[in-house]
Amino acid sequence: MKKKSMANLTLNNKTLEKYFGVLRGLDNLSKKNLIIKLTESLELKDEKVDLKTLFGAWEDDKDSDEIIKEIRASRIEKIEDLGFE
Repeated sequence: MKKKSMANLTLNNKTLEKYFGVLRGLDNLSKKNLIIKLTESLELKDEKVDLKTLFGAWEDDKDSDEIIKEIRASRIEKIEDLGFE
């Protein structure tokens, strides 16, 4: 099974204490399972991201002229909207 890579998240001590307050109430088996999961996550090697997965072709039935027209019509920052007439 291929694991998804996630962005790293850094928590400050205050936030960690809040999480620990919630986790403190877990039963011992749940705490051990959580320790195992956290330990396994430390052992994961940095996975290379395939750039091809970050982009793709636009999928739509509309042609480019229709899409451009919709984008232009949806713009809201016009001089009269900003009060600079």
